[in-house]
Amino acid sequence: MNSEQSDRRTDVWSDWLLHRRHADDPEYDRVVRAIIERYADRVLDGAQLAPGCTLADIGAGEGIVAFRAIDRIGPSLRVLLTDISPPLLHHAEALSVERGVRPQCTFLQCAADDLKQLGDASVDVVTTRAVLAYVADKGAALREFHRILRPGGRLSIAEPVFQDDAFAARALKTLIDTRPAGSVNRFLLLLHRWKAAQYPDTEEGIQQSPIANYSERDLVRFAQAAGFGGIHMELHIDIAPSIVTSWDVFLRSSPHPLAPALSVILAEQFSAEERHFFEQVFRPVVEDPKSVTADRIVYLTARKPLDPSSQPPQIVNP
Repeated sequence: MNSEQSDRRTDVWSDWLLHRRHADDPEYDRVVRAIIERYADRVLDGAQLAPGCTLADIGAGEGIVAFRAIDRIGPSLRVLLTDISPPLLHHAEALSVERGVRPQCTFLQCAADDLKQLGDASVDVVTTRAVLAYVADKGAALREFHRILRPGGRLSIAEPVFQDDAFAARALKTLIDTRPAGSVNRFLLLLHRWKAAQYPDTEEGIQQSPIANYSERDLVRFAQAAGFGGIHMELHIDIAPSIVTSWDVFLRSSPHPLAPALSVILAEQFSAEERHFFEQVFRPVVEDPKSVTADRIVYLTARKPLDPSSQPPQIVNP
């Protein structure tokens, strides 16, 4: 197998984005894609792109933000699409050819916290969508964003917040650990086993997990420490009817790239009898049209000061 063939193999990022996110279900994929496009459009609203700009879309994935930016601005926009995943870069490049925008795009394999392929003050706008959530050193990533932006350049990001999910897993573990043996509801034991496979359930695990060890306020702090000014953050928490109404989709999808699908957890960590019991209890919940889910997204915009030597004052709490 040559290096190009190796690069085209599926990795955890492309596997999730192209398969597990929507469980390879075309109808559910359309629902998910419509939601993702709304997130991307809000990022682009915050980016305030103009003709002739250079946009660095960090962690571009399949290129939704980048391609929608080109749709908005037209052929004068230059877009740099970076991603840590070679398969996703290959996929996005193929899409750029299909869309007839390949000459406007540059594809770079690199991590969000190591953008050495991009020069200092080389881009006008930096965007991310669900990228920093998976970066261990978010401060380093934001310093890199600041470095590559021209003075006056703009940052616009949208990031999920998974901390509450981890806190819920930890609460289940605490409940189980502090109750007398045999007194905990059986389904809660299985519920914890499922949730602990997708989110850290201990204080130490939460602190070590890039998806759980930060809040929306931490993102503000990281942005200010990196040198950004004009910072505006909005936390959106939407409680809405669940978009997953199929048990099969529920089994085969997963909430984030680092989480195994429920079907994998059931196969590897549950006995046949436990799987049957779990489905008996939880399937009606999934298929109930009244079921709701919580979606937590942070939108943050900021600017690199026109005077690169200036540093925004640090926040002082009274």
